[in-house]
Amino acid sequence: MTGPYSFHLHLLAWLCVAAVGVGYGVAVHRVTRSSRAGTSPTRRQRWYLAGGLLALVVALTWPVADLAAHWSLTALLVQRLLLTLGAAPLLVMALPSPFIAALTRPAPVDRALEVLTRPVVAVVAFTVIAVGTLLPPAVAAQASSGIVRLAVDALLLFGGAVLWGPVLRNIPGASRPSPVGLAAYLFVQSVVPGFPSVIYVFAHHPLYPAFAHAHAAIGLSAVGDQQLAGVVAKVATLPVLWTVAWVALTRGAKADAAGTDTAVLTWAEVERQLERAERLEKRPPRRHPRRVSPIPRLNFGSETDGTATALGPPPSERPGDAPGP
Repeated sequence: MTGPYSFHLHLLAWLCVAAVGVGYGVAVHRVTRSSRAGTSPTRRQRWYLAGGLLALVVALTWPVADLAAHWSLTALLVQRLLLTLGAAPLLVMALPSPFIAALTRPAPVDRALEVLTRPVVAVVAFTVIAVGTLLPPAVAAQASSGIVRLAVDALLLFGGAVLWGPVLRNIPGASRPSPVGLAAYLFVQSVVPGFPSVIYVFAHHPLYPAFAHAHAAIGLSAVGDQQLAGVVAKVATLPVLWTVAWVALTRGAKADAAGTDTAVLTWAEVERQLERAERLEKRPPRRHPRRVSPIPRLNFGSETDGTATALGPPPSERPGDAPGP
């Protein structure tokens, strides 16, 4: 292993970033050409694309990628924050709604989108990804294999998209929480997946052998690097998510005061709901087995011998059999 700041080209990472940029241009051009006018990316969406690609470059190339792989847990947390809080939402916001609609039109993909953008499911899915990729065996595998690192980075990008799925409004068919529900969702996302940072701050022993030489990179011991990583994770996550929650609440309050609706209904959203209704109509009805209730048997036997007669009222109460006066 060379020094912590020895330059590495990271050719595979550069190729992946270039593939994202080229794939974006080709795919959006095809959708724009085959769809109605007005579906080409706006200037703002192109800026989102540039910001997302820049976040990918910073996270996946020298020096952050080298430090995150072998030297510093703090660098690993910074890399993860760049992918989940920076690159993932920017790349999703860069996509025009018609392109996302075309990408998620197949029924299984649409069903997955509908489920994963539910706030409760999104919290669970992102927590599993965020915590699972920070387990010591996972971190050790990342440190020993570039392929594993690439797979984990892709998984974190997907996790970031899941995190922001209920928040972003350009995803046709996604869940649309109310402003209060959205603020509550972001608050939970800022607390639940980040509980390992509390462990980092209060742990008295290093948890990751891969970062035993952190002092050579950032001048801190392995425990000090671990504690700094916990602080950085909280300091970076809380302001971002809470700011978005505050903006959502502010817009919701202004809309309520003005008597308007903050939700913008797009044609892509209308098409998605119509497609779901059509699939629901074509779905065969569920057949439930007919349940036949058992016919109760009434006992009118003698109290002494316990024998039972046939169904029906006792002989003394049948019509025509009533005893005379």
